[in-house]
Formats: sequence, C-alpha cells, structure tokens
Amino acid sequence: MNHQHQPNEKRRAVIKKMAALSAAVVASPFVITPSRGTEKGSAKQKIIIRTSGGYIQKAYEEILFKPFKQKFGIEVIGIPSNAEPTAEVKAMVETKTYTWNMACLSHRAIQFLGLAYLEPHRLEHDPVVSTIMPQFISPYSVGTNVFTIVLAYRTDAFKARQAPRTWQDFWDVKNFPGRRGLRKSPFDTIEEALMADGVLPNAVYPCDLDRAFHSLDRIKPHISVWYQNAPETEQLLKSSEVDLIPAFTDRVLAAINAGAPVAFSWDQHIYGYDNWTILKGAPNVDACREFIKFASDPRQQALLAPYGIGPTQPDVLNPGYIDLKHAKLLATYPDNLKKGLPSSGLYWKNHQNAVIERYSQWMLS
Repeated sequence: MNHQHQPNEKRRAVIKKMAALSAAVVASPFVITPSRGTEKGSAKQKIIIRTSGGYIQKAYEEILFKPFKQKFGIEVIGIPSNAEPTAEVKAMVETKTYTWNMACLSHRAIQFLGLAYLEPHRLEHDPVVSTIMPQFISPYSVGTNVFTIVLAYRTDAFKARQAPRTWQDFWDVKNFPGRRGLRKSPFDTIEEALMADGVLPNAVYPCDLDRAFHSLDRIKPHISVWYQNAPETEQLLKSSEVDLIPAFTDRVLAAINAGAPVAFSWDQHIYGYDNWTILKGAPNVDACREFIKFASDPRQQALLAPYGIGPTQPDVLNPGYIDLKHAKLLATYPDNLKKGLPSSGLYWKNHQNAVIERYSQWMLS
C-alpha cells in the first residue's frame, strides 16, 4: 500500500476539524480550558451547555440554569445552536479545545457520537436519574425533553365533516380535501409516507425506501407548502395557509394558545427526545453530573412541562406535579405514548446520508 500521501491527508483532516471548531467558537465568546479550581462552588467553575435556542433555552435559563447557580454556586450558560452540532462536538473532543462542557443533543446525534465523544455520566444508580423512563437513558445520555410530530389541522376547514386522524387520512385528498404542508427533510416524512401506505408502526423500521418514495409520489402534487423549520408550522397554521400539516406539538399548542382554530391527532405520532450529554474529556465533569441530577428531578421537569417540554420522569404525570389537562398534552402521557412511533436513531445513523441525498433528488424531480 502506498503511504506517501498520508501526511497530507492527515493535515487536511486536522484543518477540517479546526474549521468546524472555529465556526463554533465564532458563535460563542467562551472557550473553556481545564482548571484546578473545580471544587464545589468555586468562582472558576462554570458549565457551558449547547442548547437548541429559542423558547426552550429561555425556559431552561429560568427553571434550570439560574436555580442551579443559586443552589450550588456554579454558573450555567446556554449557547444556542440551530443545527445538530455533531461536527463541532467531534472537533472539540479531538482537539481538546472545549467551547462547551455539555450539549443538549437529540437521540439521533447520540447515535453518531456515542462513547467516543461523550463522557459516561455514571448516574445509572443515582436515586433521581435512575427513575427516568428506561428508553430515554443510555450510559452517556440522559433524556430531558420528549418531542413529537403530530398531524395538525385547522378545525374551521373540517366543520361538519370528519377530521383527519392518521397519515392515511393526510394522504387521502378525496375524503380529506384541503391545502397541505410537508417537511423538506426526510426525517419523520419517510415514516409518515410508509404509515400512509399501510405499514404498521412496528414494521416501519428498517424503512422500505422504494415503498416510501412511491407513497410520496402520490402526495407530492397535493402539497401547497414545503416547510423547513418547526416555527414555520406554527405560522402556517395561524395564518390559515394550510389546512393539514405534520408539526411538532409545541408549535401546534402555541398556535392554539394564540387563538387559532387548530387541533391535532395523537394517532401515529412520531416521537424523539433531547438528552443531556457531557463532552468526553471536558472540564468540570463532576459539576456537569450535578447539573444533570438537578435537571432530572421531577419537580424541575414539572416546571418545564407547561412549555411543552415532554418529561422523561414518569412521576411528573402523576397528580401533585402538574394539572391533568396539561399532562394529557404531553407525548409521554401513557395514553399518548402508546399511540406513537419512537423515531429510530440507530436507523438514521446507518442511513441518514443516503436517504437525505435521495430525498433531495426527489424534491427536485
């Protein structure tokens, strides 16, 4: 084997990693360096956490970050990042230059990073963390927010006629006429297309892509709006630009709370979840673990529930934590959870690039 090009290849790889890291640093004024001052309450001790930004970060700041500092004397700073920052996490760990100690990451990102880039939290036997629903915890991630895509619709478009409930109804333009919106991304859209074609939820994975795209071919001519980001769905529902659309429940509820005539169905919802993670080798690991324990307490999760942040602690759904009418609007409420399909992070880890490429080509066809 010819090895004469290996130094150049290594150099190019390092340049790529540093470029990704530089982008992350530009987005944040903070760069963390290891310090000996990591005792509890030390002024030098600080936790910087990547979040998805927006209203979720505001909720975390008020309900988690500020109270944690008051209790432990450790400052917590949230740094928003729109995209799933797997490249940035890898660059930080490989170069040992940390912009964040922790990152709030989706179930899909956990599969991409795993033990190579994430620190084991070692909290499996902690009295609080151990009571989290087992499907939302791994050795290096602790679930914090269960989010889900549902079929949402304008109630004024379905007066005096049956409202849609399933993805087959969404695809059925004859019996459920109306302007439709669909996501520009294949995430969840592939699963919706398969269930619309009659695939049972427990048979969705591994996805039959030929069948999914054949199903998508049928609905494509009837899509009025293709959306990119979750906030768009809220606006589309409020403005009555669409009558039916797959949307995250928090955005649907925001539209309802704003007075829009909107409802949704829990049937065949597709749920995923965000996780607290610690970057491998990051400073202040013990403080990070303390934060995860604090954030996982049912009392803290109960305070987040009104924001549509789905609890991973089953106790939150019991009387005494939140009102039953609010509990019924959460993905992890037992009656809702059993109607849903858990999004497979493992499937998307193995097929993401190929599916995105095929979906992009299909969008242009």
